[in-house]
Amino acid sequence: MTFESHSDPITPDNINSGHETLGELTAEIQVHSAPFRRLVDEVGKTIVGQEGLIGRMVIALLTGGHLLIEGVPGLAKTTAVACLSKAISTGFQRLQFTPDLLPADLIGTQVYRPQTQEFVVQKGPIFSNLILADEINRAPAKVQSALLEAMQERQVTIGGETFFLDEPFMVMATQNPVEQEGTYPLPEAQMDRFLMKVVVDYPNRDEELQILRRYSKTNSAVEVQPVTTPAEVMMARALVDRIHVSQAVEEYIVDLVMATRNPVAYGLDLSELIQYGASPRATINLTLAAKANAFVQGRAYATPEDVKAVAMDVLRHRVIITYEAEAEEKTAEDIVSTILQTIPVP
Repeated sequence: MTFESHSDPITPDNINSGHETLGELTAEIQVHSAPFRRLVDEVGKTIVGQEGLIGRMVIALLTGGHLLIEGVPGLAKTTAVACLSKAISTGFQRLQFTPDLLPADLIGTQVYRPQTQEFVVQKGPIFSNLILADEINRAPAKVQSALLEAMQERQVTIGGETFFLDEPFMVMATQNPVEQEGTYPLPEAQMDRFLMKVVVDYPNRDEELQILRRYSKTNSAVEVQPVTTPAEVMMARALVDRIHVSQAVEEYIVDLVMATRNPVAYGLDLSELIQYGASPRATINLTLAAKANAFVQGRAYATPEDVKAVAMDVLRHRVIITYEAEAEEKTAEDIVSTILQTIPVP
């Protein structure tokens, strides 16, 4: 399991959360977070060596956010989402994005019925709960926009009629490296819609050995058992909203985001490396992700360590580097890492 657990001294400003004591909320969270710890374990029975990806999927599920995944083919991204949907007992759709894809192929369209002489709405595959948008950067801008509108608004419009998407709704989009030919890189404004960007790497030697022994058979399917339901996911989201964030942690989050925009104010010599810093959406998402990380640990309050645990994935795609940074072979991850090491932890 990839969620980081840390102790945090209880101070007067985080003993009480709203009108309930921290102890009462903690007891409730410990009960309702247990299925999500089992969820991680259940998906982990099938997926070997991708604990980070599984953990981020659960955080996105708990916050109502979406994931952008970057990694080479064959790292079980599709299998991970399929297993997650089975463990939640909810709908799953895999969409293969191609250059000839049309928005109607995604959201649906109106179809004429000669028998009744009227148009009826044929809903597209976006009307599901968990969506895998495979190779999103191989589709043209209109298709990307149609998907991202559904992600943001939780609704689509077909022929002047608006349809709301079912909850929980989560998009996990995979992306090829931008240097490959035949791709349409996502604009920065669209990438900002994703809660987190997760970089998936190869498994290590021991994990590769486990994969070999488990799946080098003609029939190697592992049955995933349901451990929670969509109703429990929605109840858990309500509890995540109630998790307490102290003023010190709030200011820490704001300082991390502000340091990407005005690094000089924080004593960082990064101005020539950053073209654009993170938007206010980063502040919101960083707070939500930290609260979800605390929830899975069974805590009613978020700590600075919760923030640090998710900060890289929340910020890496929101920090736009300059040509000078590329010339110096500096990446957005390098900049975020420097900020995390420099900003004092409360």
